[in-house]
Amino acid sequence: MADVLVDLRSDTVTRPGAGMRAAMAAAEVGDDVYGEDPTVAALEAEVAALFGHEAALFAPTGSMANQIALQLVVPRGDELLCDADAHVVTYENGAAAAYGGISSRTWPPAGAELDPDVVAAMVRPDGYFAVPTRAIAVEQTYSRGGGVVPLDTLRALRAIADEHGLALHCDGARIWHAHVADRVPLAEYGVLFDTLSVCLSKGLGAPVGSLVVGSAEKIARARFLRKRLGGGMRQVGVLAAAGRYALAHHVQLLAADHAKAARLAEAVAPFGVLAGPVRTNIVLLDLGKHPLDAAGLAVAARAEGVLISVLGPRTARLVTHLDVDDAAVDRAAAVLTRVLRS
Repeated sequence: MADVLVDLRSDTVTRPGAGMRAAMAAAEVGDDVYGEDPTVAALEAEVAALFGHEAALFAPTGSMANQIALQLVVPRGDELLCDADAHVVTYENGAAAAYGGISSRTWPPAGAELDPDVVAAMVRPDGYFAVPTRAIAVEQTYSRGGGVVPLDTLRALRAIADEHGLALHCDGARIWHAHVADRVPLAEYGVLFDTLSVCLSKGLGAPVGSLVVGSAEKIARARFLRKRLGGGMRQVGVLAAAGRYALAHHVQLLAADHAKAARLAEAVAPFGVLAGPVRTNIVLLDLGKHPLDAAGLAVAARAEGVLISVLGPRTARLVTHLDVDDAAVDRAAAVLTRVLRS
C-alpha cells in the first residue's frame, strides 16, 4: 500500500489547518449551557443571518441537529415524509422514531430529481385513526450523490407544505455546495424552510459542529431538546471558532472541490460507471455493468493508496474536499482508471 493515502471516502475526514487552529486557540469562551459563550453566540447569530432566520443553535453533530429540528416540527406519533434514502431515516440509527416518536413514510429514492407531485400525493390529513403528516424533509445537497435540488422544486415543496399546513425541513449538511454550484443566495434557500440543519464539518472543514436554524421560538425549544439529548456544552467556543473560520475562509474554496470532482468523473466516465451528473464534490459510481463490484473496487484502490466509500453492492462514492489537492486528484484518477481497466 502507498505510504500516503488519498482519502476520498468523505469530506468529513478533513483536518483543521494552521489558520483554523490559531482561531480555535484564540477563541474567547464561556459556559454555553448558561448562554455565556461569546464565540458560540457570534456563530449562531452569523448563521441565522445568512439564512434570513431569527436564530440558530450550535450542536455537536449533524445528526443531533437534524433530530432536534424534526422534533420541533413533528409531534410524537405523527408523520414525516422524506426520500427513502434520506439521511434522517437511513443514517441516523432510527433516532426520529427512538427519540422523537416520529413515524416516517418515504417516497422512492429520487435524490435531487424528486417529483413534488409524488410528495403531494402522499400527504395524509387528520382522519379516523390515520397518522397525520406534519412535515416534509428534503436534503440539499443529496448526500448519496451530491445532486443539487433545483430551486423551483424546493418552491413547489414549500407550496405543498403551505397548502396542507405542514412544516418543511432542510437537511442542509452540504447546502453550502448547492449555494456555490447554483449561485442561489443562502437567504433564498432559508426563506423556504421552517427549520434547517447546516453542517460545518463536511465541506467547510471544521473538526465538528452543525447548527439548527429557525425562528426564535423554535430555537428556544431546540436548546431544551439539545440538553435532553446530551448536547449541552460548556466552553465550546473553541469549536465555534473553527466554524466561524470555516465560514470566512472555506466557502469560497468549494468551487475548487467541485472542479476536482469533475476531473475524477471525467477520468472514470469511459468505463460507463458514472451514476449521474456530477454537480458538486461527490462522484457516485454505479458498477452494475462492470466486472468489479463496489467492494472489489474499494479493495483494489486501497491497495494503491486510494480510499473510497462503498454504499451498496454495486455502488461506490468519491468525495473531494479541502485535504485533496490537485496532485492527489491526479493520482486517484490514475489509480481508478487502472483498476477499472484491469
